[in-house]
Amino acid sequence: MSKITEYFNEAKTELKHVNWPTKSQTVFYTGIVLLLSFLIAYFLGFFDFLFSKGLTKIISF
Repeated sequence: MSKITEYFNEAKTELKHVNWPTKSQTVFYTGIVLLLSFLIAYFLGFFDFLFSKGLTKIISF
């Protein structure tokens, strides 16, 4: 049991050394991640649509 307590105490000490981002940085980076996620989803969806239409035309030919 003492090893578990020691582990959590050391983890707590290490977390004090972490350079946490500010609220504005977190909001900014979250926005970037969401924007890039939507752009990549749109890009992949667009090409999926094109390839499925092309494959349908090839198969029905």
